[in-house]
Amino acid sequence: MLQVRDVWKNFQGSPVLRGVSLSVGAGEVVGLAGPSGGGKSTLLRCIEGLETADEGAIALDGSVGFMFQDFQLFPHMTVRENVAYALRPSKKENRAAVRVQDLLERLGIWDLRDRYPRSLSGGQKQRTALARTLVLDPDLLLCDEPTSGLDADCTDGVARLLRSAVSSQRAILIASHDSDFLKKAADRILHMQDGTIGKEVRNPFPLRAPNGAVRTADLLALAREEKGEQSQESGPQEEPQEEGTPSRIEFGEGQG
Repeated sequence: MLQVRDVWKNFQGSPVLRGVSLSVGAGEVVGLAGPSGGGKSTLLRCIEGLETADEGAIALDGSVGFMFQDFQLFPHMTVRENVAYALRPSKKENRAAVRVQDLLERLGIWDLRDRYPRSLSGGQKQRTALARTLVLDPDLLLCDEPTSGLDADCTDGVARLLRSAVSSQRAILIASHDSDFLKKAADRILHMQDGTIGKEVRNPFPLRAPNGAVRTADLLALAREEKGEQSQESGPQEEPQEEGTPSRIEFGEGQG
């Protein structure tokens, strides 16, 4: 599905990627481990097309979805609107609404559908961002530090959420400095440092969600992180006064 061959990338004359090569097959979850500044995020951005490699080749068979580290949710849109926005413009509104509801229910955030990002915890924003990416049904899902800012107790739930998104037609590439998390989520782990990929470790025992379903136990694990952060109010909220939007939001390509 994805082939990266001898990719180089420089910023202000300094090499960030140094001849990186890797492959990801359909139905596979691959992790990029290593310290911050090692080139993981830059590689994902080159694959998505947000950055252009100076040398080398990137070949992708299918569409791409990108889950950003900071989520990049529209602050003036509700959870449901953030997810549905990726489907615009679409003439099949009823079908789109059903798809949005199905994803929000599977990820355990349907009851938060009318809330705004400012009232969500880190775990709830993470699930909203994942739903927005998956709603386009990408063939390759790129995740940049998906557990950043989340409590350590939630990593099992996040790992299973991502495992539930993989299928025989979809692959996932995850960049994370949390090696323990990658051991739970990935089939293979590539160690990346100083712009190069070193050793590869195969993981025979990743966590798996049975039959590709998100388990209630996993959602409860994520909810631990949310205690103390989320108000007890429910239902629709007033729209925030400031309606600034991110300068650029990429939802990837997908099937409308």
